[in-house]
Amino acid sequence: MSNVLAELIELLKLEAIGVNRFRGQSQDLGFRNLFGGQVLGQSLSAAIQTLTEGDWAPHSLHAYFLRPGTVTDSVEFEVDVLRDGRSFATRQVKASQNGKAILTMMCSFQHPEAGFEHQNLMPDIKGPEGIPSQLELARMFRDYFPERVRDIYTADQPIEIRVLDPVNIFAPQKKEPVKYAWMKADAPMGDNPNVHATMLAYASDFNLITTALHPHAVSVSQKDMQVASLDHSVWFHRPLRMDEWLLYAIDSPNAGGARGFCRGQLFNQKGELVASVAQEGLMRKIDLNAKSGESKA
Repeated sequence: MSNVLAELIELLKLEAIGVNRFRGQSQDLGFRNLFGGQVLGQSLSAAIQTLTEGDWAPHSLHAYFLRPGTVTDSVEFEVDVLRDGRSFATRQVKASQNGKAILTMMCSFQHPEAGFEHQNLMPDIKGPEGIPSQLELARMFRDYFPERVRDIYTADQPIEIRVLDPVNIFAPQKKEPVKYAWMKADAPMGDNPNVHATMLAYASDFNLITTALHPHAVSVSQKDMQVASLDHSVWFHRPLRMDEWLLYAIDSPNAGGARGFCRGQLFNQKGELVASVAQEGLMRKIDLNAKSGESKA
């Protein structure tokens, strides 16, 4: 296992600091605020650690981002055990920094059970072979990034992501609000399904809301754009492995009211739909000449 992947798995594990209370460290990915996927993955991890013995598996999570998090402070998680039934278990998680809530999540778990099955077909697209990774592209255009984040964006990454027909974030052009991205961990992760589930929750926040920017020829790299996740949901349909290639098929059916809505489907290379994602995010063009003040979404 690579060092960066081992560090990420450790980041998602959390430290127990009391009954149903946990602490996680923060990681700087070069964004303006704490990466939302980190808090998603850590919140799911906190909920998993409160489950009773048994073969519980997450089947859905629904989260609201309440405040932007900082990369300099740890995050504390408080889990409310709402229900432990025969088939389903429900948890509510509150993530906080410096005594203020930054995320709240409801998540549900189920014992594996057979039943009716159907699914959407996997899109017929190329890859992952022959598609450059986002890291390879970042290193090719290293000098275009601001100096303060240049080393972060071009450092080794725990999850390799290859986007089909990627947008040039430094000179975006209008295109359809659709994106296809292949992704997988950069090394084997072992067989613990909870590790793969928390890693998927983490990675599901990459490339999602930016798809809603496509028709407007703007990108998150522009100083006059304010883009942030507002809410996020994941449904886990089938067992999955994050150390094998997954296709993330994303579209954005709507934008309005300074918000963009995006949907994602994750398929393994067998064509099985393993998870679905939905997110709405803030998409706001700001006046850089206006009087500065505290920004509140």
